[in-house]
Amino acid sequence: MRNALVECADDGVAPTAKKDFNAAWRAAGSGAEADGDRKIHLLVFTSLYPNAAQPRHGVFVEERLRHLVDSGRVTATVIAPVPWFPFRHRRFGAYAAFARVPGHEQRYGIDISHPRYPVIPKLGMSIAPFLMYRALLPVFRKLKASGIDFDLIDAHYFYPDGVAAAKLGTAINKPVVITARGSDVNVLSHYRRPRRQIEWAAQRVAAIVTVSQALKGKLVALGVNPGKMAVLRNGVDLDRFGLRDRAAIRAKLGLKGPIWLAVGHLIELKGVHITLAAIAKVPDVTLLIAGQGPEEARLRQLADRLGIGARVRFLGAIPHAKLCDYYNAADAMVLASSHEGMPNVVLESLACGTPVVATPFEGVAELLDAPEAGEIAAQRSAEAVISAWLRLRERAPTRAATRGIAERLGWRPVVEAQHALYAQVLSAAADGKQPGAEP
Repeated sequence: MRNALVECADDGVAPTAKKDFNAAWRAAGSGAEADGDRKIHLLVFTSLYPNAAQPRHGVFVEERLRHLVDSGRVTATVIAPVPWFPFRHRRFGAYAAFARVPGHEQRYGIDISHPRYPVIPKLGMSIAPFLMYRALLPVFRKLKASGIDFDLIDAHYFYPDGVAAAKLGTAINKPVVITARGSDVNVLSHYRRPRRQIEWAAQRVAAIVTVSQALKGKLVALGVNPGKMAVLRNGVDLDRFGLRDRAAIRAKLGLKGPIWLAVGHLIELKGVHITLAAIAKVPDVTLLIAGQGPEEARLRQLADRLGIGARVRFLGAIPHAKLCDYYNAADAMVLASSHEGMPNVVLESLACGTPVVATPFEGVAELLDAPEAGEIAAQRSAEAVISAWLRLRERAPTRAATRGIAERLGWRPVVEAQHALYAQVLSAAADGKQPGAEP
C-alpha cells in the first residue's frame, strides 16, 4: 500500500501537499528556483527544544533542524523561550527545571537563547500567546538591531508558540512557517479560545507544515486553507539508529525472554498504564520503560498492585544516543497512546529492526503500513494490545525486513522538501504573493 507517507519518503512531500503548493506558487516558480541554491537563515522559534536542564525536551525539533543545518543550505538561530520561575530547588518539580535552563547555550554548533516569558496559572492557556509575544518582541527587535538578521521565522507547535510567532512576524515584517506537531492541534483546538487563535494565525502565516496527513485533515476541518499546507513527516537518523549486536546487548542488560519497550514522557496520553495491564496477562514478557514524567509514581504503584513489579524495569530518562541499545534488545516497541502527531519513537524503533505494536491513534497507519513494521491494535485496551502482540509474534518479521521499512524514512528527503518550502515562501514574499492564494 502506497499512502501519503510512502510518497513523502520518495521525494519529501506528500502528493496532496505537493499539489497544493505547486498550484499556489506556480507563478513564483522561476523565482523559487533561483533562490533554491542560496543559504537560508532561519529564526527557529519554539518552546519545545532541548536544553541543558531538559535534554530530551522537544528533541524531534532539534533533530530536524540539525539535519537542515548539516545540509549546508540552512543556517539557524534558535529562540526557545521557557516560563519564568524564581526557584531552582527540585521540590518545585518541572518549574524548577525551567529555572535551571541557561539563558544561552550552543548545541551541535547552533546558538540557542532561552528568554523567559510569564505564565499565569489557570489563565495561562487563554493568554499564553499574548504573554509570549509581549515578552519576546523586544528580544526579536534586539536581535535584528545587533545585526543578526534572518529570512523567516520557523515556528514549531501551533499553540501558543505558532500564534505568538504569527504576531511577531507581523510586527517585524518577516514571513512565518508553523509546524503543527500533535497535541497542539489534536487537543488544544478543542478549546474555544485556543481554536480561534489557531485559526487566526493560520490565516496570517506564509505556510503550515503538518507532520502527518491526519494532522492536516484536522486543520482543514477547522477551516484552514489546504493550499498553504504541506505534509512533511519527521525523519530518523539511520546512522544513529540501526541494527546492532542484539545478543551482546541483551547479555549486557541481563535480559532474557520476550521484551517489550515503552519510550516516552510518562503522562496519561502515552498509555503506559494500558501496557502494564497487558503485561499482567502475558506472563512471559518483560517490560522496559524508558522515560520520566508525572505519572511515574502511579505507574510504579500499578505495577506492584498487578503483581508484575519483577517484570517491569523503570529505566528513567535514557540519553537519546543510548536508546539504540534498548530498541535492539526489544522484541516489540509498544505505544498505547490516545493521540500522536508523528511519533519519533516509532521511526527509531523501526530503524533498529524492532517492530511496533500501537493503539489506533490517528495517523498510525501512515507509519505501520506494512506487515514488517508491526501491528495496530483494534482498540486502545490491554486485550487489544495483547492480540496485536500475538499476531506479530506469530508472523515474526525478520529484523532486517523491519529495518528495510525505515530505510525510506531517513532525513534526506525531508530536508530537501523543507528547504524547497522555505525557498518558495521567500520567493512568494519577494513577489508580494500569499502562499495558498490562487495565482
